Amino acid sequence: MKQYVIIAKDGVDADALERRMQARPFHLAGASRLKANGQFVVGGATLNEQGQMNGSVMIVQFETEADFEHWYNNEPYIQQGVWQEISVQPFKVANVE
Repeated sequence: MKQYVIIAKDGVDADALERRMQARPFHLAGASRLKANGQFVVGGATLNEQGQMNGSVMIVQFETEADFEHWYNNEPYIQQGVWQEISVQPFKVANVE
């Protein structure tokens, strides 16, 4: 499996948090599907000083680059403009015993 770490920052405009909250149920449903398929390793929201969500970190894994691209292009936080700054890097989860 090819693993990827996604580090994404939300927009900073006045509607950014509301946009996130509207897209969040769809994003979480997608993450649940990834988990059921063994493609979600770990993920969560980054927080600002006030404890509000302002970005995300996800580690996902897919059999092929095409599978990753399909997920990425259909991710609700991307489609709905929640994530404004996105970094995707190949990743390898450490096998720690």
